[in-house]
Amino acid sequence: MIKRTVESHLLRLAKQYPVVTITGPRQSGKTTLSQRVFPQKRYISLENLENRRMAVQDPHRFLSDLPEGAILDEIQRAPDLLSYIQGIVDERKKEGMFILTGSQQFELMNTITQSLAGRTALVKLLPLSYREAYGSQQKKANLNTVLFTGFYPRIFDKKLNPTEALAFYATTYIERDVRSIVQVHDLSRFEMFLKICASQTGQILNLSHVSNECGLAVNTIKSWLSVLEASYIIFLLRPHYKNFKKRLIKAPKLYFIDVGLAAFLLDIQDEAHFKNHPLRGALFETFVVTEMLKKRFNHIQTNNMYYFRDNVGNEVDVLMDMGSEMIPVEIKSGQTIADEFFRGLNYYRELNSDVRQSWLVYGGDKSYKESGHNVCSYDKIEENFSENV
Repeated sequence: MIKRTVESHLLRLAKQYPVVTITGPRQSGKTTLSQRVFPQKRYISLENLENRRMAVQDPHRFLSDLPEGAILDEIQRAPDLLSYIQGIVDERKKEGMFILTGSQQFELMNTITQSLAGRTALVKLLPLSYREAYGSQQKKANLNTVLFTGFYPRIFDKKLNPTEALAFYATTYIERDVRSIVQVHDLSRFEMFLKICASQTGQILNLSHVSNECGLAVNTIKSWLSVLEASYIIFLLRPHYKNFKKRLIKAPKLYFIDVGLAAFLLDIQDEAHFKNHPLRGALFETFVVTEMLKKRFNHIQTNNMYYFRDNVGNEVDVLMDMGSEMIPVEIKSGQTIADEFFRGLNYYRELNSDVRQSWLVYGGDKSYKESGHNVCSYDKIEENFSENV
């Protein structure tokens, strides 16, 4: 069983709050994590029809059988339970009573903010980080293997074929959950939409292009994208606005939460296909950005990432807003450092004199400093970026 970085934080939060809520995409390891960290707690899955029927029809009786609390899996299946849980924790005033998990962020957050505000800690669990997946290996993982496999825990735990596992994932979870929410009746149209989104990963989102390719209205595309984002399938990186007397791009950049899923949707069925694939750089950027996001979430920190691009093409892939400073990060899949890799960083440092550190994450093996910038190998993101970044 793979140890997750967030485990120590989860234990700490359970000593401080009566309820801890774990959200994240399906198959990110929420159930395994909660049972591993809280083995003494009774586990109840609300995916089970009998459990859900009792929870929905008689929530008072359902919860009265849990005097010490429980792990309630997929809580969004019985959202009315949250009001009753609120009453119980307010009466008992005991920390760590209930551990809740849920895969559908938008449904879960609406009910949690109404019923459990101030009573629950929120933990966002994404798929494995590179360090969690490959950290125990003495030999560095091949980059093409990393991009092809992705990071869903079951692939590593059961040593599954990534193409098969991700095909099942797409069919079982994305199509079942997401299509039922947006009420898509044309399966082929939705599949096309997913593939077009995959072709946009690591790029500035062009709604008109997606709309034209799918043959759907822009408002429909916006609706579907919001559901993918709320279901932790995609992540939208917002542009950073600051008056540098420059015209800045205002559209977000789109990233898949799991690079392996994006590769699968692009019909990449062998890691060798990455060698000359036109989107290899975009997929590498997807991997790095989501690694940075996982690092924030695994340490119970909020997303502080943006990107910068002006109307003439000057760009920095990621800006990390630390409050007192901005930290620019450039991402290049090449294994050999070239001067042009630092062009965006140098431009931004000239634009913003308050920058005290900058980073280049690349596809090579070494981590060092060059021309005033920190150079970081793709397998050392978690080690080289301090918890404050």
